[in-house]
Amino acid sequence: MSQAYTFSRRAWMLGAAQGAVGLMLAGRMAWLSVAQNERYTMLSESNRVNMTLLPPRRGWIVDRHGVPIANNRTDFRVDIIPDRLRDKERVLPLLGRILQLPPEEVERIAIDLEHAAGFQPVQVAENLDWERFAAVSVRLPELPGVAPTRGFARSYPAGAAVAHLTGYVGVPNAEQYKKTRDPLLVTPGFKLGKDGLEKMLEPELRGIAGAKRVEVTARGKLVAELATKPDVPGKTARLTIDVGLQEYAARRLGTNSGSVVVIDTRTGEMLAMVSMPAYDPNSFSDGISHLEWQMLSDDDHVPLMNKVTQGLYPPGSTVKPMNGLALMNAGVDPSTRINCSGAMRLGTSVFHCHKKSGHGPLDLKNAIMQSCDIYFYEMARRVGYNAIAPVARVLGLGQKFNLPFSTQRYGTVPDPAWKLKKYKHDWTVADSLNASIGQGYVLANPLQLAVMAARLASGRALQPSILANHVHRDSPALAIDSEHLARVRDAMFGVINQGGTGGAAKLLIPGVAIAGKTGTAQVRRITMAERRSGVLKNGQLPFKMRDHALFIGFAPADNPRYALAVVLEHNGHTVRNLDTPMIARDIMTYMLDRERALKSLAEVEPTWGGDIRTRMAATAETYRKAQSAPPAAIATKTDAIVPSDAPAVVNATDMANATQEALTTPGSTVAEDDTRDRQQ
Repeated sequence: MSQAYTFSRRAWMLGAAQGAVGLMLAGRMAWLSVAQNERYTMLSESNRVNMTLLPPRRGWIVDRHGVPIANNRTDFRVDIIPDRLRDKERVLPLLGRILQLPPEEVERIAIDLEHAAGFQPVQVAENLDWERFAAVSVRLPELPGVAPTRGFARSYPAGAAVAHLTGYVGVPNAEQYKKTRDPLLVTPGFKLGKDGLEKMLEPELRGIAGAKRVEVTARGKLVAELATKPDVPGKTARLTIDVGLQEYAARRLGTNSGSVVVIDTRTGEMLAMVSMPAYDPNSFSDGISHLEWQMLSDDDHVPLMNKVTQGLYPPGSTVKPMNGLALMNAGVDPSTRINCSGAMRLGTSVFHCHKKSGHGPLDLKNAIMQSCDIYFYEMARRVGYNAIAPVARVLGLGQKFNLPFSTQRYGTVPDPAWKLKKYKHDWTVADSLNASIGQGYVLANPLQLAVMAARLASGRALQPSILANHVHRDSPALAIDSEHLARVRDAMFGVINQGGTGGAAKLLIPGVAIAGKTGTAQVRRITMAERRSGVLKNGQLPFKMRDHALFIGFAPADNPRYALAVVLEHNGHTVRNLDTPMIARDIMTYMLDRERALKSLAEVEPTWGGDIRTRMAATAETYRKAQSAPPAAIATKTDAIVPSDAPAVVNATDMANATQEALTTPGSTVAEDDTRDRQQ
């Protein structure tokens, strides 16, 4: 009986142990099949199905009429994911043969792979035809790490004409990915805004990624395409810009280094914002080489700089209409005459007028028309610059505008308090004289000059806008006497149409007149010794030593609709059809008589070496031939530096600042010689 009891006890314990194990197995099975069902279903599905993100279609940027400035084109492309690449020595030559790539392009891919982060796609080719794209797709099992993608690429139909307006898109860099760990940033074919409006409007333009699902074998061979989650396109951004005018203004600047801003005087809408020369945003978006970046960086016309927002210039005589308002506001009778003998002595310094022999006695209107420096010297000496600076600010100089550009420089409207704070020196009468002709410490960007022209034309405190849904309508009237404004507008009419300095800007449209003001800004000090021996003409000087040329204006003069500013760096008034008056004339003509303006451009553009694309291609070819470039020069530039932050832009800015400092040192006098501001 004892033996039977022992057996029963052992059997029970063994049965209990077996039952426990059975329960554990059942529980585990229940856990795996119920609680972990979704996880293992997904793992199983991932073995059977490959899912990749699809870059969203980027929102378009369109002009005021809906014409595309930046849009998307269908794109077949091939990239390599370095982390997934196996047997590079076999894959690259094979890929080169399939895609029929030239040897230098295969070498470029190899160099890019060496410098890329492991997770960062390296572009092999874009804009492929279907045959080559399909040839890669069917041989994917032989090409580990190769990622063919059918998607959309960014396109800028106007090319360089809109580069500094739109900026461009590019592949995210490693730092951007590490900051967010967003898988979209390392998805082949995805690009984000790098500069300009593309960067500032990134949240609206990006859209939401889709997903592509394909069934594969264990070896990764494609079995079937499954249902795809579509992307959500980004929003369209409508600008106030007229892209036709934008392209025309860019072409009309010709070979100049300069900028143009055109504003609607009813609303403050910016109709054109051009900075030339520029880069091709299509090239940047595809991925430029180090050689192309170096070419742009070496160019003394600084094509990487957005001169509209980053360029600061002494406004020269373009401030004289504004000064006229300030003088009348300070109690100066506009009929009072000042005798111009050609020079004015102040202590040991002599301040010269641009007309060496002098203008004789002039009232305010004729002083503006003839751009007489002596008149404004004397009046500034009488009233003090403290009476002028507030009016300059009212008209937009030194003002910050709420616009979607990350790089803006705002210039200076100086006064005694400003100088004491910045330089720890008292304001002098010489400072007032230099400032009265838009030199000395006075600095403005082209946008501010265009705003000044628009406010003079409209009599209202217009605010510039570039996004169609952020237009500042119903601007208040300026706190300036309407009679004073009428007198200044009449003087600006005389500058162009009654024998003033801007006769070359006279419109060729019967019955329509433009009002404006020419300007010259020196970038070098003219010594007394040079004056005695004869002031050198701009054509005799190196490019960087030539005067800047400026123009502000509005039309029609009797009922202003459009205002503009043209600023040409180191133009020196050396070529008549490339000078500010005729450029302003043709751009304003485009707004009022398009066919006449296009005809005028067609007559002169061939003499400059052709259109923008032709000249850029010729420049690039000449640069390539002149360089003994190492292999690394053909590699794609992938660092984080963009045009607006480029060392070339910083250097140009520093040089301009140093030049301005040199012209404002104690005892320095600044004035134009008799050839620089008179453009009949």
